[in-house]
Amino acid sequence: MPKVIVYSTEWCPWCVRLKDWLKQNKVKFEEKDIEKDEEAAAEMIKKSGQESVPVADVDGEIVIGFDVPALKKALKLK
Repeated sequence: MPKVIVYSTEWCPWCVRLKDWLKQNKVKFEEKDIEKDEEAAAEMIKKSGQESVPVADVDGEIVIGFDVPALKKALKLK
């Protein structure tokens, strides 16, 4: 299983959808709240060039937003 990091905030509805989708697909992930963790925010911006959430890092492949086709591709799901 690939290493998955989700950069998110508590109040972001798309972040909730992304995390719920990962859970439904039995994908383990590490969550980093960019509002509580300045290092995680800087890490996300460096990796993605984005300041908005959600951002998923799937073994180094960056998926911006709740993009199911991109997530399936990165995770090699059907």
